[in-house]
Amino acid sequence: MRRLYKLFLVIFILLIGYNLLVIDWDLGFFHEENTKFVFSLSASVLGTVLVIVLDTWSRLGLKTKKKRENQAVR
Repeated sequence: MRRLYKLFLVIFILLIGYNLLVIDWDLGFFHEENTKFVFSLSASVLGTVLVIVLDTWSRLGLKTKKKRENQAVR
């Protein structure tokens, strides 16, 4: 599962870099021609945050599962 998280994290980071590269900064960030890149950039940032949250959540789940198993053995 962690490989899947890392794969999506890399994909989202590459998309963020690409969108920052193709935005025409001379026109302005919220210019009409840049809106598709701004939406894609915001979706990539949101996806990156979600991947980090899901990875942290899965790690916390594993820790509590191990604690329960250790308490059951004692």
